[in-house]
Amino acid sequence: MKYRALGNTGLLVSELVVGTVPFGGRGAFEKTGSVDVDQARRMFDMAFDAGVNLVDTADLYSHGLAEEIVGTALGQRRHSIILATKARSPMGDNPNDSGASRYHLIRACEASLKHLGTDHIDLYQIHNWDGVTPVEETLAALDHLVQSGKIRYFGTSNYT
Repeated sequence: MKYRALGNTGLLVSELVVGTVPFGGRGAFEKTGSVDVDQARRMFDMAFDAGVNLVDTADLYSHGLAEEIVGTALGQRRHSIILATKARSPMGDNPNDSGASRYHLIRACEASLKHLGTDHIDLYQIHNWDGVTPVEETLAALDHLVQSGKIRYFGTSNYT
C-alpha cells in the first residue's frame, strides 16, 4: 500500500480509503446498499490486511447508523487506524440541526463520538459549504473541539 501525507498534519494515510456510504441502508441511503456489522468486519479485515489505514464515514450516512456500524465493526482496531467523519447536513427537523455553527457542530460531534463508540475523532470534516454561518464561527467551534480533545484534526469535504 502506498501512503501520502495528509496536508501538513504529519499523518500518513493510505491512498485507498474504506468509504461507508452503503453501511446501514437506512432512508435515502437504502439504494446505495445495506452493509451490516458482519459485512463491515469482513470489509475492514480485507482492507486492513491490504494496508488501508483510513476509514471515512459521516453522520448523514443512514442518519447515524453507518457510524454505529463502523464503531461496532472496528472494535479494538479503532486505535490502529485513522477515523474520519463529517458533519453539517440536516440531522433533524429543528432549524439548528444542521449547518456549521458552533451549536450544531458541538452537538453533532458528541453524537458522532457516541455512535462511533470512541473518545476522539482523528479527522473531523465539514461535509459541505454553509453559506449562512461565518467561517470564523465554524473555525472557532472546530478549534474548541480540538482543544477539548474530541477531535485531532479538522478539514473539509465537498467544500468548493
